[in-house]
Amino acid sequence: MKLLLDTHAFVWWLANSPKLSKAARDHIAAPENTVYLSAASAWEISTKARIGRWPEAVPLVGLFPGVIEANGFEPLAITVRHANHAGSITAEHADPFDRMLAAQAALEGMVLVSLDPAFAEFDISVVW
Repeated sequence: MKLLLDTHAFVWWLANSPKLSKAARDHIAAPENTVYLSAASAWEISTKARIGRWPEAVPLVGLFPGVIEANGFEPLAITVRHANHAGSITAEHADPFDRMLAAQAALEGMVLVSLDPAFAEFDISVVW
C-alpha cells in the first residue's frame, strides 16, 4: 500500500507520540507499505514555524531530506498536475496544505494517514 502522511502524523511519528494511533503506527511501520511525505508538509511546517504556530516543529525546518531518508520514507514533490487538482476540488475546505495532500493522495492512488476529520470532504481513502 502507498501511504501519504499528513503533517501531524509525520511529526507524531518522529516524536514517537502517543497521539499517533496504533493503526496509523502499524501501517507506517509495515515493511510492505511505501510511505511518502509531501513537499506540502515541509511547506506547512516551515510556514507554521515561521509564524510561531508550531514551535515544536522548528527543529525540523531545513532537515526534511535527511529526516525523510533516515525514516525510509519517500519524498513526494508537488507537480503542476497536483496543484491543478488541488485548486479544482469542489470541497469547501480552504486549507491549502490539506487540499494539496488530498489532491496528491487522489492522483497518486495513496491512502492518507490522518486524524483530521476534514478529509471526509474529499474523495480519498484515509487511515487512522
